[in-house]
Amino acid sequence: MGVEFASERRLLSEDEYHGVARSHFPQLREIPHDELIDLARWLRSQRNRARDTIHQHRRVRRGKAEPHAGSETPSERGTAAKKQVFSRALRRVNGRLDHLRGERKRAEAAENLRDAVARKRTRRAHHPRSGRTAGGGMHPVESGVAQDLTRPMEVGRVSQFVRDAQARKDNRGG
Repeated sequence: MGVEFASERRLLSEDEYHGVARSHFPQLREIPHDELIDLARWLRSQRNRARDTIHQHRRVRRGKAEPHAGSETPSERGTAAKKQVFSRALRRVNGRLDHLRGERKRAEAAENLRDAVARKRTRRAHHPRSGRTAGGGMHPVESGVAQDLTRPMEVGRVSQFVRDAQARKDNRGG
């Protein structure tokens, strides 16, 4: 990572480097949430400024726009590298903000669960009494199925008739 620090120092002015250096990790953990938000806004504005400069240089080179007074159109390679430095720094800061946001959400969810468990433990159980006397119980319900009109004796007679007829057929040699 020493090469990256050296290249960042070479590409950026002193004020810019100070903001980007704060986005590296040992220092990033110690920055309070409000300052992190301010740092992210500053990094985003610097990145956007570099991006707009690159865009303007490309428009001038293509002939779509007029060059600014007193400025020539140099190569945008240095500005693009500067934009990448700001983008990487912004990514680190956004990651840290996401991490802090997740910690805050987990702590809030744990607190909500503790409150819910405490409410459940203090709540009295609801067991209603049956009253002075028991109820009448269940009442029979008429079935909608039609009654079977065949007598059970008739069922047995028909079954025996079928058995006898099958035996006669088998004995005929067929």
